Amino acid sequence: MTDSQATPPPFPAASKADTPEDAPGGNHLLWVLVAVAIGFAVFNPRAPADYLKLVDWQTVGALAGLLAITQGVERSGMLQATAQKLLGRMTDLRGLALLLTAAAALLSALVTNDVSLFLLVPLTRVLATQAHLPLARLVVLEALAVNAGSALTPIGNPQNLYLWHRSGDSFFGFMGMMAPTVAVMLFWLFVAVWVLVPKTAIALKPAPDAAPVQPRLLTLAGVLFVAFVIALDRHWLLAGLGLVFGAFLLLYPRVLRGVDWALLAIIALMFVDLRQLAELPAIAALLKQWPINEGWRAYLAAIAASQVISNVPAAILLDGTVRDLPALAAGVSVGGFGCVLGSLANLIALRLAKLPNGLREFHRISLPFLLVCAASALLLRL
Repeated sequence: MTDSQATPPPFPAASKADTPEDAPGGNHLLWVLVAVAIGFAVFNPRAPADYLKLVDWQTVGALAGLLAITQGVERSGMLQATAQKLLGRMTDLRGLALLLTAAAALLSALVTNDVSLFLLVPLTRVLATQAHLPLARLVVLEALAVNAGSALTPIGNPQNLYLWHRSGDSFFGFMGMMAPTVAVMLFWLFVAVWVLVPKTAIALKPAPDAAPVQPRLLTLAGVLFVAFVIALDRHWLLAGLGLVFGAFLLLYPRVLRGVDWALLAIIALMFVDLRQLAELPAIAALLKQWPINEGWRAYLAAIAASQVISNVPAAILLDGTVRDLPALAAGVSVGGFGCVLGSLANLIALRLAKLPNGLREFHRISLPFLLVCAASALLLRL
């Protein structure tokens, strides 16, 4: 590893907008979703209570608690200390990128895709404050990694959990069904890392004053994380949220100021807009007309639907039409790539990274990645 004065940085330094204090400018997606919701309200009005029923409050609440806990971990100083140790051991950018993406893929299969992002994206952002790194590129690769890795297990993502219960397969039987598609996705993921991240020395930035680690805050965040996961598993969402927000409000109120409330609004509006879109009579008519019951047609239909309404609603929408469950499961998994709406994990990764131009970088990588993965995995369906 070289000093930044001796080796010119291979990538531009992170801008001020990348820091945790500054959110991406404009929240353009939020306002687009608001406009779509207003359009639906004008042309297809509902009772106010019906709009609330469209939102998956379990998902929104889980994200709220995880966002608060993540802020606690960040403010504890643990990420900064971990980043310094990691940079002290890694020698080149490609090696670091391979480590981060492999960790993201593995964690997503074990603790779900969104939880793995809450662990790794903040760490990656801190790494970029200590060294000249392609932050946007690394975060996009991590988003691709969690979409690929989470597809392997029934508990990796919401659509897998839904389809697993529908399939009646055993845990390992479902994994066996998904393994070929996941192998294709992971192969192309590591090819993408190899191509997009050069094997150059990591150039350090001038070392800032190290923030002291706050062990009490870190311990509190760790205890709250375990308790919150248990509460979610037992469907005690309100109790879990009360514990998390109550503890921080009483002991560390500044933690709650860093929660990305706009992200929660975006997720809620996505449910409102996309579920109304999926309910349109024209959509139902198209599903009845198209021959997408099985095989490669079902697979491609799942990919296409995921680009428009995200892969979780696509799995639910197509489940009544598609009889080929392996094709549907593979299609919504691959469909998480491509457009940012393909998977909620994509949006979460970009918001956690706080990148002003994250959408452009995401689509520059993810759209070609979708085409390559979709074509390769299609061979498994022929």
